[in-house]
Amino acid sequence: MTRASEKKEFPLSMRLPEADIAIIDRAARLRGRSRTDFVRDAAVRAAEEALMDRAPIRMNAEDFAAFMAAVAAPASPVPEMVEIMRRPAPWDAGGRDS
Repeated sequence: MTRASEKKEFPLSMRLPEADIAIIDRAARLRGRSRTDFVRDAAVRAAEEALMDRAPIRMNAEDFAAFMAAVAAPASPVPEMVEIMRRPAPWDAGGRDS
């Protein structure tokens, strides 16, 4: 096997309580995934979130002023959201008062 075609995968082993395995397996089945795929995706997603929480956001003074103005501006309704909120909830047979 040439160096270019070698897989770059590394094993990861964990000891988990039976209850944790049961809930992971149930969720993986619901998603149609293997336990390994489900856990790998969840772990990578959690790692990316943790890294993004710590990533600095850089912008120049003009862009920062525009950002602050947008954040400080009064909220305005989004017509699509207003319409959605007026719909009756699926579990509420009577609907909401408009």
